[in-house]
This record gives sequence, C-alpha cells and structure tokens, in this order.
Amino acid sequence: MVQHTLPNPGSMADEPKEPKPPQVPTGDKPASSAAPVSEAPGKPAGASAPPAPPKAATPAPPKPPVVLQTPLDNELVQRFRSKFGAVLVEAIEDRKQAILTVDRPRLVEIALHLRDEEKFDMLADLTAVDWPKREKRFDVVLDLYSFSKNERLRVKVQAADAEEVPSVVSVWAAADWQEREVFDMFGIIFSGHPNLTRILLPEEWQGYPLRKDYDILQQDTAWVRENLGIESGQ
Repeated sequence: MVQHTLPNPGSMADEPKEPKPPQVPTGDKPASSAAPVSEAPGKPAGASAPPAPPKAATPAPPKPPVVLQTPLDNELVQRFRSKFGAVLVEAIEDRKQAILTVDRPRLVEIALHLRDEEKFDMLADLTAVDWPKREKRFDVVLDLYSFSKNERLRVKVQAADAEEVPSVVSVWAAADWQEREVFDMFGIIFSGHPNLTRILLPEEWQGYPLRKDYDILQQDTAWVRENLGIESGQ
C-alpha cells in the first residue's frame, strides 16, 4: 500500500520565492526618458510670478467754484429800476435771496415805496456789517417780508464811519429798538431817530463792541472799576 504524504503547511515558507528586482538607491535614480523642464536661471522651482504693481489712481478733476452771487433782473428789479434809476446801485441773488443795494440818502423814500407799492409790510430785522478796510466800512442791512406775497427782500446801504443813515422808524415802527442796537454795537448814527441811545450797554460805555477794530477781550475798564468796584480782569 502506497502512502501519500501531504505537504506540511509550515514547510511552504521554506520554498524558494521568485527573486525581486534589485532596489536602486534614491541618489542613483536613473534619469527619466522625458526631457526635463527647463527653469529660469536663479528662480526657485515652483515660485509664482510677482504681482503686477498697482495702477496709479487717476486724479479727480477739480470741482468748479461755487457761485453764490448772481446778477438779479426779475420783475421787482425792473419795476424798481424804472422808478428809481441809478438809485439802485446793485441787484443780486445770493442763495435764492434777493438783495438790493440802494443809495443811502434816499433810504426813507425807497422804504416807503417797498412798503406801499411792493407790499413789504414787515421789517423782520435791521442790522449792520463792518468792513474796516473799505472806504464805506458799514453795510446797514434791512430784512423785509411781504405777508401777501410770502416773499423776502434784503435792502442794503453803505456808510462811512462819520456818515449818518436815515432812520426808517417812520416807515416801520420796529426799527426803533433795532436802530438803537446797531448804534450801540457799531456806533452808526441814524438821523431822525426819536431816541437814539444805547440799549444794551450803559450810556457811559466807551467804544462799540461789534466793530472789527474793537478787541474782543477789551472792556471799558474805567466803567467796570467805577461802577462795579473791581478790575475787569482782561
């Protein structure tokens, strides 16, 4: 009887295996058959191109100058010019405000016309502006209002330091205290005013505080010392 011997599973590890190809060291790796990609000299591999420099911003065009005052020749100005002629020195519009500069000696006549004919029945304000370097340094400004037309009108006259401005108290009673205040602060004389005395400062006060050549820190030190018994501290 023939006995067949089965192979021992453990003995299979001892059987010869198919030889593996020899390992080539990394440093001796053979060159690829493909041609190497040439790199720019001095440029590291894989480096990206530098960003393009930013373009200079185009300067914005200069803005045109803002024109605040423009000549005015509306129906009111035409009627006024046809009646008074050269008495109307200037007519302009400034930010939708009509402004008439008129001859100073005829202010009362002009005021009556504006009240009665043009229906500017309210004197809203009367004030002044000092331009010390100008020959006629003062602008006396009247702000008028018409209830029936719902319109405003500004009237100006110019006066030198010693020139008197006709009072318009006889036209608008509200001018009484307003002209006194302008006299008190600017020293402008209103001829024909019924009681042109100071209204804010004592009657003995020296100087006119809203004139540009009056030091804002200046006080009438003599009046303060005499009436209050203290030094002004300025």
